Amino acid sequence: MSLNFFHAAKQKEMKKIYDYTIDAFSDSPDFNWNLEEIKKEVKEGWSLFGVTNDEEEIVAALFFRLDEGSLLTKNTGLKINHQGAGYSHQIKEFFESKAIELKAISVKHYCRIDNFRMYSLNESHGYKKTNHKVGDDQVVEWEKLIKRK
Repeated sequence: MSLNFFHAAKQKEMKKIYDYTIDAFSDSPDFNWNLEEIKKEVKEGWSLFGVTNDEEEIVAALFFRLDEGSLLTKNTGLKINHQGAGYSHQIKEFFESKAIELKAISVKHYCRIDNFRMYSLNESHGYKKTNHKVGDDQVVEWEKLIKRK
């Protein structure tokens, strides 16, 4: 199964992602998952993308922004019934293709310090954990240098 990515630039699209995913992501430790926080992230320069599967069901939300030559990325977890389908790998590939498109030198991904699934995924895609922590030191940074062809 393949994923589709759509840019949620309008309030209506943001609300659609929020409304559809509130139950799945309200307890996600990586975000304060509420509509005002989502709008704040977008105002601060983060692009919000919704991720849908072939049945057009929203399975995750992504945020990214370009900062000093690096593409900063973070995303919600996948809904439980979609884990193990390879979607997380497709999301990593999406971020990396965006980095190339935006001429970034690296991708930096942020996740909770206790998100061991994301640690494994990051390592499998060639990311290295940095010493940089965010907020209350509960969010860690992973980085992958982008190779130019």
